[in-house]
Amino acid sequence: MITALNHEEPDRVPLDIGGGCSTSISVEAYDALKRYLGISAPSRTLSSLFRIALLDEHVMQNLGSDCRPLTSKSFSNWKPPPSEPGTLIDEWGITWKQTPFKGGYYWEAVRNPLAKASIDDLEEYPWPDPTDPGLTLGLVEEAKALYENTDYAIVADSGYQNFWEPAYLMRGFDKMLIDLVRNPEFVSVLMSKILEINTTITNRFLDAVGPYIQVIRTSDDLATQAGLMFPPETYRALIKPFHKKFFDSIKQKTKARIFFHSCGNVARLIDDLVEIGVDIINPVQVSALGDTATLKAKFGKKVSFWGGIDTQHVLPRGSVKEVENEVRRRLHDLAPGGGYVLAAVHNIQADVPPQNVVAMSAAAKKFGVYPIQ
Repeated sequence: MITALNHEEPDRVPLDIGGGCSTSISVEAYDALKRYLGISAPSRTLSSLFRIALLDEHVMQNLGSDCRPLTSKSFSNWKPPPSEPGTLIDEWGITWKQTPFKGGYYWEAVRNPLAKASIDDLEEYPWPDPTDPGLTLGLVEEAKALYENTDYAIVADSGYQNFWEPAYLMRGFDKMLIDLVRNPEFVSVLMSKILEINTTITNRFLDAVGPYIQVIRTSDDLATQAGLMFPPETYRALIKPFHKKFFDSIKQKTKARIFFHSCGNVARLIDDLVEIGVDIINPVQVSALGDTATLKAKFGKKVSFWGGIDTQHVLPRGSVKEVENEVRRRLHDLAPGGGYVLAAVHNIQADVPPQNVVAMSAAAKKFGVYPIQ
């Protein structure tokens, strides 16, 4: 992993399945995968809200994953307030509701607590306590054990690393887009509050784990499949300064590479992200970004790519052979010269058959050997 992220060619392309909250497997797909592999393992979650599995060590070794996740712990002085059946209220005050699909459910945001808020209301809002002692409980011991007793890359995630997403989930997506144009002062004050919380929590997290980790995950979905959610100039004026301050604070605490997750077609902002410290772009949503060979040619010397195996069409609907061809294509486009970690585009969802997960892993091992053919 270290060699690949140094833009050099190791013996083979690193593989990530289960290394973090953008590269794991939904609980439904994970249960099916365990049955397929004949592995009896407990069902645990990396994120209960996003219903992402924490993979058992036997499963990860079977798949050949080169990463292990390390995340913040839970609040000890805060508990979710009472809510209606099938709903939950998180620490930001956002209400989520179970939305079923065949064979499972997602949590969807249904109430935005700052929908009618003014700037003055932000001062009185019950924000999460970033000094809660539970968030770092046992982290030093866990990080040290992973570092000293395994050879895997540690992908760390404080859980508090985005700005645009919590802002629009608290305010409402449509209102937040309008605020970018008509009420930029509100945007600035809101994101300043979020920055204060995220920086405090992440600094505490990195004080505990910083010397042991190789990658730290950050995220903010800035784009749709068609393009950016707002003009680049809007990002540069109102959101980028907060990203920069946050990334600067990370770099003061650890030498780990900054992994930035944004769904959609974020190509127009890659140079901006590199400028403020991003080392890795994820998930490389190929259905949005287009030709990966062009992407590598344009940005491959500036940033590493992590992801790229299509979860929208190939993994859920393709044959084993089509999955193999997809892996070979992305390796051909993205792996030469290093700077590539093979993974699915975002978390593997419930509609992905387990044989295709295994086929992705097998093809990565078979065809990901340098020099790439």
